[in-house]
Amino acid sequence: MTGLMKNRSRIAVVIPCYKVRQHIMDVIAGIGPEVHTIYIVDDCCPDNSGDFVLEHNSDNRVTILKHSINKGVGGAVITGYLAALKDNQDIIIKLDGDGQMDARLIPDFISPLLSGTADYTKGNRFFYLESLKGMPKIRLFGNAILSFMTKLSSGYWHLFDPTNGYTAIHRNALSHLPLEKISNRYFFETDMLFRLNTVQAIVLDIPMDAKYGDEVSNLKISQVALEFLQKNIVNMSKRIFYNYYLRDMSIASFELPFGILMLFVGIAFGISHWVHSLITNSFTSAGTVMLAGLPIIIGSQLILSFISYDIASTPNRRTRGKITFRQTSQENKVLKS
Repeated sequence: MTGLMKNRSRIAVVIPCYKVRQHIMDVIAGIGPEVHTIYIVDDCCPDNSGDFVLEHNSDNRVTILKHSINKGVGGAVITGYLAALKDNQDIIIKLDGDGQMDARLIPDFISPLLSGTADYTKGNRFFYLESLKGMPKIRLFGNAILSFMTKLSSGYWHLFDPTNGYTAIHRNALSHLPLEKISNRYFFETDMLFRLNTVQAIVLDIPMDAKYGDEVSNLKISQVALEFLQKNIVNMSKRIFYNYYLRDMSIASFELPFGILMLFVGIAFGISHWVHSLITNSFTSAGTVMLAGLPIIIGSQLILSFISYDIASTPNRRTRGKITFRQTSQENKVLKS
């Protein structure tokens, strides 16, 4: 903690507020002295969370930001991000206002950013097996499914718990993201990972305990499952096109299309001959079976080879090469021109 307090980096916390009046003051009180600024974003809260904080707050680090219309958790966080960038904050942490996130973990989240080990850190409630006992089974199952979909769409195969909103980001990475294009609603955290991959940002999971009290989550996995599936498919397609065809090409660029083609050719050929044998009441020869099975096997192997290559290409210091966010202002101007 002492080392972090001596660090000259400006650290900010963004707290989106919507129906968290019961917990918000305790959340603010739990934020340590390593944080310089706290942005409270009232997302058109029916409980007037912003006014409530303004009335009861005595912490001079707090800044109140208000939305005239509800923009969702993502929209509220983006408002905080923009304010932090304007105020030249170096690291921005996102905390929920319902008390589920332990502010004492902030040093764990910002240490990799201060050392340059990572550009973005996020919580992982699945790291400690014992802490999962308090997590509802339906949420446990839903998060496992969402995590797999996010691995495919974001390209961060080593990450888990994608809907975890406890995050920290370095301003140099944040300034490269198209914030106006990121989803404003519950898909925000997942969409952030997709956007971070397109700029080859290094992302790390930070172990944390799953904490559940009397707070009520507004995210119902059963209600967003289809939406998340559709958006993850779109992001996966964009990422593959961008990383393997637009920005660069490799052997994996050929493995995926040829693998898919051969897989479907084999399946179509096999089904057509199976239907024909049913109609004519005849047996299919071993050679015909092999002609159907061979492209399926080869296609499957090519697709698995592509996935293996994609896993190995997860952004890190080695894969990112010379790309770095630790640029001078003049270098950033050149990169953006």
